[in-house]
Amino acid sequence: MRHTISVLVENKFGVLTRVAGLFSGRGYNIDTLNVGPTQDPNTSRMTIVTRGDDATLEQIVRQLNKLVDVIAVQDFRDGEYVDRELVLVKVNVDSKSRAEVMQITDIFRAKIVDVQPRTLTIEITGNESKVQKFLDLMSTFGIAELSRTGKVALPRK
Repeated sequence: MRHTISVLVENKFGVLTRVAGLFSGRGYNIDTLNVGPTQDPNTSRMTIVTRGDDATLEQIVRQLNKLVDVIAVQDFRDGEYVDRELVLVKVNVDSKSRAEVMQITDIFRAKIVDVQPRTLTIEITGNESKVQKFLDLMSTFGIAELSRTGKVALPRK
């Protein structure tokens, strides 16, 4: 089962290494990891997506709370949070497919950020499901390159 964990940490050198080391040292895999500063320049928020049963998740949360620079850990349950992901995707196009790719981009409320003779670079944001559906459609045209941010999330309350 996939879990999304939000970790508020002190914005200090080495914190990311300690958190990642906790996961690797115990054999837990990180599916996605996103880190960025908050409105307070002294803190950063990590959004970690990992897999495991409830017992594994409880163990991860307990271990994270023991780390010195960790301020708060929150395990997000379905419906308790809002999440988004940003993807930049370079899609192969020719004169025949360009209009269709542009139409699909509009339908998904994505944005074309670069136009080249043989490719379009598209920016899309949304939840994981929306992004994946868009990428599935783009794969029929041929994806030349792809970069994903990983999930970012905030609690609803």
